[in-house]
Amino acid sequence: MREINVSALTDTIREMCISVNHELSSDMKNVLCNAAETEESPLGKQILGQLKDNMDIAKRDMIPICQDTGMAVIFIEIGQDVHFVGGSVEDAINEGVRRGYVDGYLRKSVVGDPLIRENTKDNTPAIIHYSIVDGESVKITLSPKGFGSENMSRVFMLKPADGIEGVKNAVITAVKEAGPNACPPLVVGVGVGGDFEKCAILAKKALTRNVEERSEIPYVREMEAELLERINNLGIGPAGLGGRTTALAVNVETYATHIAGLPVGINICCHVNRHIVRVI
Repeated sequence: MREINVSALTDTIREMCISVNHELSSDMKNVLCNAAETEESPLGKQILGQLKDNMDIAKRDMIPICQDTGMAVIFIEIGQDVHFVGGSVEDAINEGVRRGYVDGYLRKSVVGDPLIRENTKDNTPAIIHYSIVDGESVKITLSPKGFGSENMSRVFMLKPADGIEGVKNAVITAVKEAGPNACPPLVVGVGVGGDFEKCAILAKKALTRNVEERSEIPYVREMEAELLERINNLGIGPAGLGGRTTALAVNVETYATHIAGLPVGINICCHVNRHIVRVI
């Protein structure tokens, strides 16, 4: 049994919040720079070049990559041989988010009640997904999610007979309907299976996967490649002004489901697909 003081969670998450809002992960940098080189539309190429410049300035001058510094979404995988001491795990996580957003001078975008809508002034509470895994370490994945793209996400409760073509059509429909509103170029996270809420969580988690890595499942890998090609043939393009680069990546995750269902979640993210991982 390994003891971990919850203060380690707070300190780690504070650092993660500040870091991830100022510098994109290497995989996102790579696909964005590659798109800027390969885009055929002159206007699209110009826009991608500006996005690349913005990314470089953000890192150099410690300015947030996007003014919407998001709602903190955290996936925390806790080894079953870990024993936390020193207080509440959830309080420690939210304290890390609070310190990160306050100390980092990041925009506070969270309201405490969805209808009363009074700002909490520290970007808490976070959205936290817990899982218990083997071992004695703690893996934290943080993804601040802006709502320009979040608002364009969808859940489809398909029939099993709709099959893989139905899944593909649902993804294309969601991206078409999003159009320029999700700030393309996009990263499209897709969750297939589970139930109503599980497919949405799968889609959100898919956005945190390295966008340069494809699924290990052959048919899923083929579907990711086909969907990316079809999305980039829509002509929406960077900033919705036309071009080949509507999406930078499509990541698909799957899970078991009921014999009577085929749930599909599509979680869309803009080119500022922020994700960062730390292990304690």
